[in-house]
Amino acid sequence: MKNFKIHCFIAALLLLFISSCGSRKYPVKPENKASKAADAMAALKSKDLYRFITDWTGVKYRLGGLDKKGIDCSGFALLLERDIYGRTLPRRSRDQAEVIKKKSQNNLEEGDLIFFSFGGTEVDHVGVYLNNNFFVHASTTRGVVVDDLNLPVYQKAIVKTGTLK
Repeated sequence: MKNFKIHCFIAALLLLFISSCGSRKYPVKPENKASKAADAMAALKSKDLYRFITDWTGVKYRLGGLDKKGIDCSGFALLLERDIYGRTLPRRSRDQAEVIKKKSQNNLEEGDLIFFSFGGTEVDHVGVYLNNNFFVHASTTRGVVVDDLNLPVYQKAIVKTGTLK
């Protein structure tokens, strides 16, 4: 009987030891897109810009939209530039591209504009530069989001970058 108790005690200790191995910690994965976008937001110089973007993030895309029920890319850029920087932009992205002072992509600063052409050579999309190659825009599929400008889909489509300053 004494041996039985000892064997049970040893078995219980062994079981406890084996089960504790299952709680090992896994290494943290390298930064992902979401954490890099969050870092870009945290690094914004303008806290008003930060609040503006967080307030609009996730609002669905709607062609011609200009409110929280839905907004398009040029409407988002227009409201952001007006409300944060006090700058006036035309309503359409192709017209917005005509009024900016051209600037190299390498010299972009917070609040500068980035124009894209996804359907040919004419400007058909606009976003606002943040920092560290991140920008905010109203995506047709995801609504207002912060995205990585280094993604090939954006690099292939950039046609003009610049400032209203």
